[in-house]
Amino acid sequence: GFDAEEDLIGNLARKPTSERIKAIQKMPETMRKKREIRNKVLTEITKKSRHHGTQCSCCTHCLQGTAVSFRRFGNTFSECFRLLWVWHKALKIIRAEFGTSVLSYFIFLKWLLNFNFFSFLINFGFIAIPQFLAAEPNKLPFTGLELFTGAGYFQQTVLYYGFYTNATISKIANGPSYNMQLAYIFTVGIYFVICFLILLFSMAKTFSKNFVQPQTYSGNASKLLCTWDFNITNDKAVKLKQKNISTQIKEDLTEVNREVLNFSLKQRVARVAVHLLSWFASLGTAVAACAGVYFLSINNLELFLKGHKNDLESQAATLVLPLVTSLLNTLIPFFYSWLGRMERFQTPGQKIYVTIARNIILKISIVGILCYYWLDIVAASESQCWETLVGQDIYRLVLVDFVFCLLGSFFGEFLRRILGTKVCVSLGQPEFDIGRNVLDLIYAQTLTWIGILFSPLLPGIQMIAFSVVFFVKKVSLMRNCQPPRKVWRTAQMTTSFIFLLFCPSFLGVLCVIGVTVWRLKPSEGCGPFRGLPSMYAAVSEWIQILENYTVSKWVVWIYHNLITSELFFFILSGIVLIITYLYWQIIQGRKTMAKLLRKQIIN
Repeated sequence: GFDAEEDLIGNLARKPTSERIKAIQKMPETMRKKREIRNKVLTEITKKSRHHGTQCSCCTHCLQGTAVSFRRFGNTFSECFRLLWVWHKALKIIRAEFGTSVLSYFIFLKWLLNFNFFSFLINFGFIAIPQFLAAEPNKLPFTGLELFTGAGYFQQTVLYYGFYTNATISKIANGPSYNMQLAYIFTVGIYFVICFLILLFSMAKTFSKNFVQPQTYSGNASKLLCTWDFNITNDKAVKLKQKNISTQIKEDLTEVNREVLNFSLKQRVARVAVHLLSWFASLGTAVAACAGVYFLSINNLELFLKGHKNDLESQAATLVLPLVTSLLNTLIPFFYSWLGRMERFQTPGQKIYVTIARNIILKISIVGILCYYWLDIVAASESQCWETLVGQDIYRLVLVDFVFCLLGSFFGEFLRRILGTKVCVSLGQPEFDIGRNVLDLIYAQTLTWIGILFSPLLPGIQMIAFSVVFFVKKVSLMRNCQPPRKVWRTAQMTTSFIFLLFCPSFLGVLCVIGVTVWRLKPSEGCGPFRGLPSMYAAVSEWIQILENYTVSKWVVWIYHNLITSELFFFILSGIVLIITYLYWQIIQGRKTMAKLLRKQIIN
């Protein structure tokens, strides 16, 4: 045993790096054993490099030692980095216990969490840090209520638009300067361009991956016989892998053996009547909720502008709008879920997609009413800094929505489990409501995107909120919910979620940002764009300055011939539509081939 291991390490040490890595990967050993062998090989290589001192120069010794040290550091860092992503194990457990339908929600949540982390880094690096250098000390007292209202002490911090200077920041005499106006608008603009590209790439990637590919479909036999990982030796990991494979096979068999129910004419008419009545009730509820939010927002602005003598009363009044809005966004989806159960859809997928459609209509309509209130009423009000007022409103909405999301897990899942297992046993444990929870995430991300212009560090707050939501939902799922009664495969679910995030959420946010930047007049007494007719005027003035420099003529040409050219964007839109159509045709052709191949395999 010991001599054989020494011979193995010696043989691996003599091999080139690429061959050595492949040989270690192919060993039928556990990951821990492979890491031990790898570390022993690296130690052996270091010893050999020391023994060859007479043949190698000092420079070679240094290079080899440095390479080995960096390799060890990289291996250690990668192992520590894997430990930080604690949700990787959680996702495996969720997939094994609850299937891919519930897993798709947590994958989408993790994707949004990474997305907000990237957003926070960009805004903090290019907007907040330069402002710290030019900021004056905050003289407002901190009482603790600011954490709930977003007002008071936070008004004089980098959290809000009104705190940022319109001057050029320069800490060194005759040294480089930092134009805060250009930094602010270009950081936000480039960020949204990057978001646009990431969303398109993510949709294309998940669309191609999740739709059935004919060359990868090989039936359940291969999944049963060829997917076991023989490196797994831990008992818990073995049981988890067994559950995972079992759930996947159940999902595939459910899709293959799907029954098509034939209803009589009377039953069809009754079902259509129930569907129409449900849609009428859901749309009527959404209209009533939007009307309530509109009149409450008008009231909220009047209370804010008049002010109150009692500071506590004034701050409590600012929480009325987010509380009522979040209450509507929490309670009405439960009503939609009840409608879905009354309609008795043939498949769980139909129920989820209809519930998502109703929820997206409700939430996007409420966001539209709020945007109209902010851009048309608040922007034209007598407020000294309307941008900060909008930022505070969005901060409160994000915070209260986060609290209601946690309360939704408590009342909608925990108390429902107590009711179904202790009081009314026939109800049983609840199932995880994918449609309602996904739309909560899309609503929260939409608010974050709108608020970036008025509160640049809002993605950091949302990042913390999503992290807490991930673990709370995971614990609530494991303790309170039961697996779906009908196991089904959701290959296109993640693609649908990202598509809903892109349209109407992201495209609607672009319209709001566009109106704010091009049409609205900034406040006269605050923010980086004070004194300008519009935020975009800062770019126009910068281009006029560049026209005087020969070196910058190419920037001026791009601005006049591409950015401000309607023809360019018309041609670009046409190209994107053509590529999208061709890509869709390719996917449809592959789906048709996959169906034919599946029929041949079944027959």
